[in-house]
Amino acid sequence: MKKTLLVALVLTLASAVAFAGNYGMAGCGLGSMVIKEDGFMQVFAATTNGTSASQTFGITTGTSNCTKDGAVKSEREKEAFVESAMAELTKDISKGEGEYITTLASLYGCDKTATTKFSSTLKGNFDEISKASDAQSMLSVIDRTVASDAELSKSCSNH
Repeated sequence: MKKTLLVALVLTLASAVAFAGNYGMAGCGLGSMVIKEDGFMQVFAATTNGTSASQTFGITTGTSNCTKDGAVKSEREKEAFVESAMAELTKDISKGEGEYITTLASLYGCDKTATTKFSSTLKGNFDEISKASDAQSMLSVIDRTVASDAELSKSCSNH
């Protein structure tokens, strides 16, 4: 449940920084495809987007009037996540387990079997990772850590 909430948080952050596309004030998604009128009708478009989860899906996949570059680009997703959860993520890295580190592993494109290796490798480099003063610095250390591990660099496709 918490992992789902974390992913929802990341996607919410992604939609918050979305750039305007060929849709109204309600944003991209099924609502923008069905309801083209502006003004009050955008309330119905937003409701359709929210109740069908099509906006989240569209932002993630680049469908439903949501362009792939219209939200947070993949390299920015990790940074947005780390910025919003740096303290909690640091705690999970120190333990080598937890929902924040699992979410980060999924943002790195690690498959299920690599998530355990990802967590233990980051725990092994906790001293260096914890010295990071901001999200970019932390991600830089994590990127180097993942790239320097042969197994992780193969199993995590988004590093």
